[in-house]
Amino acid sequence: MQFTINGGRTLSGSIRVSGAKNAALKFMAAALLSKETWTLENVPEIADVHNLADLLRAIGADVQHPHENTYVINAKEVQTSELPADLSAKLRSSILCVAPLLARFGEVRFSFPGGCVLGKRPIDLFLDGYRALGAKVEEKDDVFHISAKKIQGGEFTFPWISHTGTESLILGAVMAQGTTKIINAAMEPEVASLCEWLNSLGAKIENVGHHTLTIHGVDSLGGGKTRIMPDRIETGTFAVLGNLIGEEIAITDTQPEDLATFWTMLKRAGGNYEINDSTVLVHKAKHLQALELRTREHPGFNTDLQPPFTVLLTQASGMSLVQEVIYEGRLFYTDILNRMGAKIIMADPHRVVVEGPTPLVAKKMESPDIRAGMALVIAALIAKGKSVIDNVQQVDRGYERIDQRLRELGAQIERVE
Repeated sequence: MQFTINGGRTLSGSIRVSGAKNAALKFMAAALLSKETWTLENVPEIADVHNLADLLRAIGADVQHPHENTYVINAKEVQTSELPADLSAKLRSSILCVAPLLARFGEVRFSFPGGCVLGKRPIDLFLDGYRALGAKVEEKDDVFHISAKKIQGGEFTFPWISHTGTESLILGAVMAQGTTKIINAAMEPEVASLCEWLNSLGAKIENVGHHTLTIHGVDSLGGGKTRIMPDRIETGTFAVLGNLIGEEIAITDTQPEDLATFWTMLKRAGGNYEINDSTVLVHKAKHLQALELRTREHPGFNTDLQPPFTVLLTQASGMSLVQEVIYEGRLFYTDILNRMGAKIIMADPHRVVVEGPTPLVAKKMESPDIRAGMALVIAALIAKGKSVIDNVQQVDRGYERIDQRLRELGAQIERVE
């Protein structure tokens, strides 16, 4: 599947921010902890959500999709703790099902989780976290068997901050016997949102939103209804797009306060935007200027916004330095931008120097992963000529109907089977 994009058009109008991918997937996996019904609203209609829904159904959960963006999950009848290898291979978030199943059944078997080219990342932190809760970990041929008669509370210090690792340990500790302390925990808004939801159902998680969490295990969790928070990655991505080719774009249904560092960096780059409660108005920047950008864990600059921001820097005057410290290999997509006319020098796998401004020209290219794929869509929208982007299934994993939504802003983008 591919996108064909005729670039160089000015965009205008309103675009609504979808529910957060990085929250929805965690809430869906967490539903395995409860035997009551969970209703999740504002769930993005993306490939990763659909794949996780299929995985939950495969192990016996009742997953209903009564209408768009709403999922109703009841895991009472789940009878197996073995995750299907074919479905686990489609998304990294499948690993978040491990801790809830371990809590319920005392054991779980799963294959190495998949995803995009950034997907097969080490899971050592997850395994060490299970061990900290008293579990035994066995591995053979990329198949893991985790077992524990009863998960026990413990103490675990993350050697470096891990968003998904923190959430996995939370899901294991919520129903552990005793108290768990998680040190150097991630502080992302999605983590806090998950903790607040679990607490509303009977969990006992203290110090939510801080680097040290204390969790007192409970016997069961209730059910209820909640709304998935807005996707801050979409917000930042649309803000970048508007500063490049926006006449006036209104980004609606968002939580701008979750992106404080992003707004600081966009302002330093000469960005043109106005924040009004849950709406951000964005116009094309009059003059973009180079800067130094470093990704960091929250509340630092989010790594998922680094690719689109790097596209922005190709249109900024001067020499910019982009330093990526979260994911190995995340900067390799810049070679594709160079084929489009950008002037980007890779100093090492974690740093690139971007010289701008440089006009971009249309090319045929392939999306390597979710966030780089979206960066290429932005690059194609500002480039002269007709671009073709293959492997857009990767983009679909993170952005709901992005081609349709961009067309509503005036973009010439078509999906080709």
